[in-house]
Amino acid sequence: MSVKVWFDGACPLCTREISLMRRLDRRGAITFVDVATGDDPFCPIDRASLLARFHAEEDGVVHDGAAAFAAMWRAIPLLRPLGLAARNGTVLRVLEAAYLRFLKVRPRLQRFFA
Repeated sequence: MSVKVWFDGACPLCTREISLMRRLDRRGAITFVDVATGDDPFCPIDRASLLARFHAEEDGVVHDGAAAFAAMWRAIPLLRPLGLAARNGTVLRVLEAAYLRFLKVRPRLQRFFA
């Protein structure tokens, strides 16, 4: 399984979360790409979209939002059960609803991590 994750390295909250995911990814199964420092020449998505929502590519399929988090989780043994559970449509809808709520408060949360 190969997973590529695009993240906003200019976002302190995002950087903290990705740091945690890097520590948990002991097998090195995930390629992390900082969108803030430059464009990925192989990225099929424009930079504005990458900065607006979380994106991940899993085995050639690009996911966004909660589905992207689930793809990343499936690559990390400790989080794999949660990622597998998100393959269930109902679970994924609940996670996506939570992610959409998070996006609304993200700007305010970033101040605490700056």
